Order: sequence, then C-alpha cells, then structure tokens
Amino acid sequence: GAAGYVLKDSSAEDLIRAVRVVATGGAWLDASVTARVLTAYRRSVDDRRSGPPPGVLTPREFDVLRAIGRGLSNAEIATALVISEMTVKTHVGRIFAKLGLRDRAAAIVYAFDHGVVTPGEGQDLLVHRGEPEPPVPTPVPASAPAPPWRAAVTAPGARLYLSVLGPPAAWRDGRPLDLGPVRQQALLAALLLHPGVTVSKRELLDGIWEFDAPAGNVVPVYVYRLRQCLRTAGGEPALITRDRGGYRFAGDGVEVDAVRLEEFAAQARAAEREGDLAAAVEARSRALELFRGEPLAGLPGPFAASQRARLAERRMSLWLEKLDGQLRLGRHSDAVGPLSALSEANPHSEPVAALLMRAFYAGGRQADALAVYGRIRDELVTELGVEPGQELRRVHQAVLRDDAVTLGLAPSWGTAGR
Repeated sequence: GAAGYVLKDSSAEDLIRAVRVVATGGAWLDASVTARVLTAYRRSVDDRRSGPPPGVLTPREFDVLRAIGRGLSNAEIATALVISEMTVKTHVGRIFAKLGLRDRAAAIVYAFDHGVVTPGEGQDLLVHRGEPEPPVPTPVPASAPAPPWRAAVTAPGARLYLSVLGPPAAWRDGRPLDLGPVRQQALLAALLLHPGVTVSKRELLDGIWEFDAPAGNVVPVYVYRLRQCLRTAGGEPALITRDRGGYRFAGDGVEVDAVRLEEFAAQARAAEREGDLAAAVEARSRALELFRGEPLAGLPGPFAASQRARLAERRMSLWLEKLDGQLRLGRHSDAVGPLSALSEANPHSEPVAALLMRAFYAGGRQADALAVYGRIRDELVTELGVEPGQELRRVHQAVLRDDAVTLGLAPSWGTAGR
C-alpha cells in the first residue's frame, strides 16, 4: 500500500492517486499491485515508451531511476547508495530533465516500461554500482594460492587471515572472501588498525567520508555485512562488537597482517638486543614479506590516507634496519640491489644514500660511493636549497678516509689492503 491506501481492490482513480502520493518520495508501492497501478496510470498518459532511452543516463542516475521504480523514497535511496539526500534530489531532477518526465509517478512507469525494473523485484535488491566510489580492487580468484605469509608465521589454529598491507583482502581457510565496496573495506581497515579499541560512529564517518558523510544508517549496515562476510563456522561470537561508544574489532584467533608486522618487528628488536643480528635481519625480512603492494590501496578517506603514509614509513624503516643489518653482517652484495632501487624511488632520502654509500664501499666501489654523495648533494642544493645533514657528511668523510670502522664495517672491509 501507499500512504494509507488499500490498493488491492481499489478503483483505477484511487490507484492513480496512490501513484501520485508515491511521487512525493514519502511512500512506496507493494510489488503485488504494481502491475495494476501501471495499467491504470497508462490510461491517463501518453505512451511512455517514446522519448530518450535509459542509456542517456549516467550509471549513478540509472541506479537512482531503478530505485525510484522500486518505490524507494529519497531518504531510502540515499542510504542504499551511500550518498546524501541532497545528491539524490539533484540526480532525480537530472533524470526528469533528460527523460522528459513530469513527476515521480511518470518515472516509475518509465522504469517498468523500459525494463529498468520488472514487477516483483524487492526493495532490498538495489545494486550499489554508481560512479562516486573508487573502483574495488580486482578480487582474488577462488583458485588463487593461499595468502602471502609463511607457514611458520600463521598462528596455531588461525582460520581467518585479514590483510591491510596492500589492497584490503581476507581469506578463510585459504579461500578469498568478498569484502564488499571500498568504503565498507575502509570501515574494516579502520577497526583492524585499532585492534581492541572502540571507534565511534562519528569517527568512522569522518575518517571514511570526511565532509560528505551520508545520512542514514550506513555504518551499521556495513558492520552487519562485514559480520556476515567474516562469520566463522560453529557460531563463534561476532568479530566486530558494538557498545555505547562505537565499534571494536575483537578477533581473537584471527590473524591480521598489520599485527604480525609489529610482532616481527618486536622479535627483531629483541634479537638485536641479544646480539643475534642474523635473527634480527630474518625477522625484518619476514615483516617485509607481509606487504602485498601499497598499504590500503584504493581506499578513500582521510583515515586511509594517513594510515597509508604511516605504513609506508614503517615499511621504509624496516628496509633500512634490515639493510643496515646485512651490511654489518658482511652481506653487502645482498644489500646493493635493494638499496639502488630505494635510492631511485627516494632520490632525496639521506638515510638511503648513506646506506648505499656504505654498501658500495664494502664491495670495493669507493668511486661509486662518492658518486652517490655527489648526486644527492647536487639535488639537495639545487632543488631544496639545503646541504646534506651531519650523518651523510660523516659517511662521506669516512669513505674519503677509508675508515671502515666509522662506517660500521669490519676493519678488513673497504679499500684498505686491496
């Protein structure tokens, strides 16, 4: 029914009046009477099949028309498409102008006549596919290999693996899961990167949508969908819990790559304190293997942007610590390649330049080490108007003096004695 009308046995005039009530956007039509509504309404209007085809609409406008045809109000469309109600009204106006429709009732008839919707479709079938969302990362095929972590890394009994050190992804028992649209993934990432901490609904809205937060209950809807996606067998408690303060990820027994990253980093620091430099290098190598590309790739919003920058910096720190350890162990040949690539990608990074100079010197390439200093100094002075910092100057002087000890290398290294 619509706005108090009982439509099943109503007259044609009542049916038409009901359609016009729906046109206000404050009611919806039951699918069981849709066909009769259309039949009655067509008697009072011209043939709706004339005029522009649906193809003149943008993908988002098509979604809005489809929702109108299914009887959703503007507020319901805004919630379903995760946009503001004002944006819905703008799209409705454009749809009417492009298709030559005079009101919402005409739009309902047009949607059915042109196959945009068919009688019997439910309101819950609205497909969210408009253009404002960034593209969802390509899903992992079902035949894909197990997630990228070593067998020794996996926690005993862990059946669910969640990854944010790349495009967000999840595996259950080695099989990929569909995490939904990118903003739903962004919500999951926000909770995963605050393990055990309650994040408020307001913080989630601001961190994912910033100034364009939608009206309605999009956060609870996304949380519900994520719970369904991540649900494990046996009726275990929900991984995302809610209290008066907001939402929290409570994934005991679930493995998250960002958490494993910090565990490996802690193992590396402990090994270094105990004097086991080789174990420290190995732990940092395992931490770096967890990255599958740019962290949180494709996710929108200020939270994802800040966490991307933080995790990229964390990755760089692990590389520098690992490569420094390799040089101190005498593995300079293993370090030159990665350092050269890092130098190319970060031409103004003085820590990278200092390590590359040490690696070249350790391999007997003193001239190449000095060339690295000359290049970065020229770029710093020319492009930034600054001289190299104290540490880089110290490494430069040590290379000039053939001072392997200052460079953190064994006394037999360097050019001396060759």
